[in-house]
Amino acid sequence: MRLIVLDRDGVINHDDPDHIRSAKAWRPIDGSLEAIARFTHAGWRVVVASNQSGIGRGLFGYGELFAIHDKMLRMAAELGGRIDGVFFCPHAPDADCACRKPEPGLYHQIAERLGTDLKGVPAVGDSWRDLQAARAGGATPVLVRTGNGRDTETEHRAELADIAIHDDLAAAAAAILGS
Repeated sequence: MRLIVLDRDGVINHDDPDHIRSAKAWRPIDGSLEAIARFTHAGWRVVVASNQSGIGRGLFGYGELFAIHDKMLRMAAELGGRIDGVFFCPHAPDADCACRKPEPGLYHQIAERLGTDLKGVPAVGDSWRDLQAARAGGATPVLVRTGNGRDTETEHRAELADIAIHDDLAAAAAAILGS
């Protein structure tokens, strides 16, 4: 099975330091949904792994989160893309859980749910914690410069020597798919 794991905020959609709190506020980054469609058409399974601490902080509820995900899934489908699962950590940063990135819990959930090893599976993120979680979960981290990606690249330049870096998800898809 060909599989790719994507972070949500800053990779698929524009991020907001005050959290994306509603479907109305969710806006895809140019080319990201088309990139998901490209993976789908090439026979890849696409899943999302995302910290959503706004729930744990009481900023929004599960209803709002599911409405955001419904919008993302629908918009990807309109372009021929399919997201096979959305894995998220709802806990606040101080919850000391195993699923909040940089911990690898979401990656363990993905591997278990899909019955696969994540070795060699690209995991695209825009923050250092995304890359740490991917590596700890056995996947291959990939950095995009959207969202927090440029800051991550600047702040962690020395640690990124073996990590592929792309301008955005569309560029990462072109490199991964070889076209």
